[in-house]
Amino acid sequence: MKFGTTFVASTWLATTIAALCVSTASAVQLVASVRPGIGAIPYNVGLSTKGVTFRVWAPNAQAVSVAGSWNFYSNTSHQLANEGNGFWSGDVPNVGTAVQYKFAVKYNNVYTQKNDPRARDLTNSVGYSVVYDPNSYAWTNNDFQIANWNELVVYEMHIGTFWVPDGSAPGTFTDAIAKLDHIKSLGVNCVDLLPMAEFPGDISWGYNPSYPFSVESSYGTPNDLKRFVDECHTRGIAVVNDVVFNHLGPNDLDMWKFDGWSQNNLGGIYFYNDTTRAKTPWGDTRMDYSRAEVRQYIRDNAMMWLDEFRMDGLRWDGTKYMRRTDQFGVDIPEGWSLLQWCNDQIDAKFPGKISIAEDFDDNDWVTKTTGAGGCGFDSQWDWFVHNIRSAIETSSDSSRSMASVKEVILQNYNGSHTQRVIYTESHDEVANGKSRVPATISPAAPGNWYARKRSTLGAAVAMFSPGIPMMFMGQEFLEDGFFDANDPLDWTKATTYSGILNLYRDMISLRRNLNGETKGLTGANTNVFHLNDWNKVIGWHRWENGGGGDDVVIIANFGAWPLQNYRVGMPRGGMWRCRMNSDWNGYSSDYLNTLCLDVDANGSAYDSLGQSATINIGAYSFVVFSQDGASAGNPADIDSNCIVDSADLGMCLGNFGNSGAGDVNGDSVVDSSDIGTLLGEMGWTCPLVAPAETCVKNQDINTHALPLQTLTDPNLGAPDFGIVEFELNQ
Repeated sequence: MKFGTTFVASTWLATTIAALCVSTASAVQLVASVRPGIGAIPYNVGLSTKGVTFRVWAPNAQAVSVAGSWNFYSNTSHQLANEGNGFWSGDVPNVGTAVQYKFAVKYNNVYTQKNDPRARDLTNSVGYSVVYDPNSYAWTNNDFQIANWNELVVYEMHIGTFWVPDGSAPGTFTDAIAKLDHIKSLGVNCVDLLPMAEFPGDISWGYNPSYPFSVESSYGTPNDLKRFVDECHTRGIAVVNDVVFNHLGPNDLDMWKFDGWSQNNLGGIYFYNDTTRAKTPWGDTRMDYSRAEVRQYIRDNAMMWLDEFRMDGLRWDGTKYMRRTDQFGVDIPEGWSLLQWCNDQIDAKFPGKISIAEDFDDNDWVTKTTGAGGCGFDSQWDWFVHNIRSAIETSSDSSRSMASVKEVILQNYNGSHTQRVIYTESHDEVANGKSRVPATISPAAPGNWYARKRSTLGAAVAMFSPGIPMMFMGQEFLEDGFFDANDPLDWTKATTYSGILNLYRDMISLRRNLNGETKGLTGANTNVFHLNDWNKVIGWHRWENGGGGDDVVIIANFGAWPLQNYRVGMPRGGMWRCRMNSDWNGYSSDYLNTLCLDVDANGSAYDSLGQSATINIGAYSFVVFSQDGASAGNPADIDSNCIVDSADLGMCLGNFGNSGAGDVNGDSVVDSSDIGTLLGEMGWTCPLVAPAETCVKNQDINTHALPLQTLTDPNLGAPDFGIVEFELNQ
């Protein structure tokens, strides 16, 4: 817990002394405050006037007082004024931050002390509310902007188990900061934090919030969380926060029957009081989205994280259970309209920040704009995970469906490539009876060749498919078992599987186009052009505008045998560079190092594309190809096809007098000097030397190590060996 006995005792002593200045000899009937805000809001006017405004919603209460450490937690010493609108308020002078308090709510002539529903800080979930100054943190970053959504790579993190130096959960925000350089070096540019609102006890996933406005005390203080966000922004990492409004608690929940009133023995003013709408899979604590005060509560909470805490987006848990009572239940129209309102508010005040739904209904309307009648979310978690995990986890190659893989690659909402979040591991998919992908592939040896090969193959499909790719913490170093809030990550695996860590780093670099060679992986266009279910090979093309440095071709082998001289279509002629080969033995010493060479696409049409080339690809491996951009070759090669020819001259002449294509010398206008330069380069072709990185990653190749079962003709299918598992002799 955050507050130890010594701290509580010293705070009590200090506030008791202060109480001498705030007479508690008789009850004080406060007047209604004219200051804004709900909860406990410190004020400081000039040098001498300070205090705290207290305001709380309790429409059925007979009376409400604020009981704090300064008045010995008296039920009657500081009585709030009834504002006549369900709210009670008053200003208490000479009370400062860090003091503890509760609201004493009178109903049926009995006072019950309750924690503030909008408490900004708590000693713990069964302790006291604490007055907090939201302006007390000094930010060091003031102009951070989240990356364009098509460039995001998300890392889902649970603060309690991410990094625990002493091995005893939970970890803290300060602990997590110590490992942010790992996230930065990985190339990730967005962290999605599991919920951090105060929950019962110290150990939890966080999806059982008791106090949505308060930061979980076992993780640290509100300022500790702000420092975590600040440190992320310093490293170029955005922060998305999970919020839970489909239910609360159900334990340690002072909001339950907050002002004494309820119906059907249910939750009272903050919750539905009919059994149909109150019931959720997690308890009868669905918030009442029809009440204006509850809607405002949820809206204000969402905006708090984005504004005061400078989060860069929100991931809304289980939105299906806000707009419907259950999977096949009754619609809740006011839940839908609440989500629309919140998203409109976010878009209006924080354009560029992202709002993500976990809805899992394959519903385009969730990410349609509110103007079109949609819910207004920017993206939503997708069912991608189930088909792709099926393809990599089954032990028999014959059971892997390339048609199913094609389906999940091309799945989208409203034709957008950023309206879905895709992954092979998440907190839900590696728990609740399910394990991490490596442990599912090989339960007895989750670090073996099969687990490494096929788990990273699935990750590659997620990383290189249209959508916002996400990974779960520890996935990058082959964490195994299942997610447990009591079980910290095993960071020794980052050393044991350092090659796999580098593989993820290289994938992320390509996905984000950090080297300027693979822009198409952020692009809107995808064509799955090659599907060979006999040999378990699939190929797809990603691009934004097309051309050198943009067009990207990914070929994935879901089969147990390497393939040589395997023909695939290519979208453009010319030289294609092998940017990544997951069978490189730098990723693991027992990988076969199947040779991935740059290839010249000058063959016949194939796969309904105008060009083709032959490649090599390892077992359960992927290779990535792209062409050099003009800047990597020759500025006169305007169409980036590795030759300066009449087509380039035509483009130059066609744009004469303008800027853009044809501006060979980079002076912002296409003129006679550009034509002269181009004519001087006529006939130039790309050098055939592979880039240094490709050479390094294919060094020390034993070309004779390829098994005899490799194919030389992609049109001649090998018999289905029905392989369950096999060992490579190397």
